[in-house]
Amino acid sequence: MIRFKSLTSRIVLLHIVAVAVAAILLPLILLWLLNSEVNHLHRDAMRDQAEALGERLAVKPDGTIALDLPESLKDLYSEAYGRYQYDVFDRSGRVLFSSHKNAGPIVRPDVESPGTISGASVSREIGGQTVRIRVAEDLAHRDVIIDDIIANFFRRVGWITIPILLTLLAIDIVIFRRAVAPLLRASEEAKNIGPARTDVRLPTEQIPSEILPLVTAVNQALDRLEDGFRVQRQFTADAAHQLRTPLAILRTRLGTLGDRVGTQELDADIEGMSRIVGQLLEIAELDTLVLDPSETADLRAVCAEVVGSIAPYALARQRDIALKGTPDAVRIRGNAEMLQRAIFNLADNAIKYTAPDTSVDIEVRDDGSVRVRDCGPGIPPGEHGLIFQRFWRGDRRRTDGAGLGLSIVHGVAEDHAATVAVENLPTGGAQFTLRFRLATDVASA
Repeated sequence: MIRFKSLTSRIVLLHIVAVAVAAILLPLILLWLLNSEVNHLHRDAMRDQAEALGERLAVKPDGTIALDLPESLKDLYSEAYGRYQYDVFDRSGRVLFSSHKNAGPIVRPDVESPGTISGASVSREIGGQTVRIRVAEDLAHRDVIIDDIIANFFRRVGWITIPILLTLLAIDIVIFRRAVAPLLRASEEAKNIGPARTDVRLPTEQIPSEILPLVTAVNQALDRLEDGFRVQRQFTADAAHQLRTPLAILRTRLGTLGDRVGTQELDADIEGMSRIVGQLLEIAELDTLVLDPSETADLRAVCAEVVGSIAPYALARQRDIALKGTPDAVRIRGNAEMLQRAIFNLADNAIKYTAPDTSVDIEVRDDGSVRVRDCGPGIPPGEHGLIFQRFWRGDRRRTDGAGLGLSIVHGVAEDHAATVAVENLPTGGAQFTLRFRLATDVASA
């Protein structure tokens, strides 16, 4: 059995079935009604003829009943014409007058018979005597026009119902699509809901009353989720802020110890902890980021600023860093500060793992993409889908990192509707590629 997941498909399918059934039954019902009406008119006509015959009955002076028919009626009931017959009975059932020679009664003329004879009967009081007049029609000689109308009705008239029903079906589909349009708008709005946009709620205007309780319940669930996210973000930010102060105090006190044994290792540990705290603050700020759709940034200028700020760090570790690609400005949709943090984390990650006396290249292209390449050991293919998870650390992460830098990059890419990909270069090393939407594409969208 075919099951449709789409509500519209289900309703349309059921409606098609209903239209098909109606297209078959409606002509049959109309044909039955037409037959019934023809039979009703036939009985009325037969009864009128019986009444007309009754008016021709009269009592003779000797007390007997006479039937005086004009020539027109004699011809109508003649055996030569053979279409109409009549019988006149007295109370005892004796045939007084008849249109056929054998003077036998007509077979069941007062009701429709399954044979070819159908008619009606009336009773009259003539000279104190009750007589019964029966008139019948031989259906084998029925009016040809009536027979043609009934016989051709389904073929010529019945099929008219099919295009009418199909037209109604098309109208119903349009009406139904208009009815579910608020639901489609609500589903489009739901696509904007995410960790960075927990303030979005489904619209309740024009929502059908049957669906409104579900939409209201979803909005209430989103309210609770937003409260949970807010508590989590606030905790992360507060914890990071609280940790900064004791780390700064610890670094200051460590500086008063001079060059004693172990101070350099402690200083390195404090530096690593400070980096983790800083990244936690970045994550907290990233989670609360709401981008302005009209905000743009110069990707080339952002990358140049990153290279200028991280170059001393790279040189101190005996690595070079170079900015390559287009010299022109590349306007993209995004927040310059968040973009700078993402590219900085990519560059910092590349400097950590590139070989000494090699260079980290940051290449900006005019299609809105930036590539960060290193000369390190590369990333195992099985880890390509894991490195962007928070706090994930592979075998190549044996430094002071906590697995937060690349998750920040991934979060910035998601907030900017961008993509981030990683690949190993044939010459060795890894290449990270961020692809953003150009500002011109956003303006024309």
